[in-house]
Amino acid sequence: MTTTYDTDFYAWTQQQAELLRQGALSAIDREHLAEEIESMGKSERRALESYLAVVIMHLLKWQYQPRLRSGSWRQSIRNGRYRIARLLKENPSLKQRVVEIVPDEYGMARENAADETGLPLATFPEACPFTVEQITGDWWPE
Repeated sequence: MTTTYDTDFYAWTQQQAELLRQGALSAIDREHLAEEIESMGKSERRALESYLAVVIMHLLKWQYQPRLRSGSWRQSIRNGRYRIARLLKENPSLKQRVVEIVPDEYGMARENAADETGLPLATFPEACPFTVEQITGDWWPE
């Protein structure tokens, strides 16, 4: 039974996997398969971006509201760092991208930190005050 990408995605994925295993390359839906493989890579990068943004936001809150530090902030930072480390272990080629992702994600993290803390946006530096090592390591703002 032949299924199409648009009518039954799950069945299509199973069919494509079987065609690959059989070496039936001429029968593969090359265009959609290529799109899905690219999408998988983009998904991993988006996950990394999301984890970095959350860790940065909580590090900002931790640094700029020391009297309000909480276990949930610590847990969020620790969990985010764990997820980042795991994602980078599974996708080592993304390690080189972290340096370029941090500045891109910092703006949103800064705005979210201002919203969550009630502090003026100007309280937080315009450029990320943390290094990649500080964001992803076991460093805590004083």
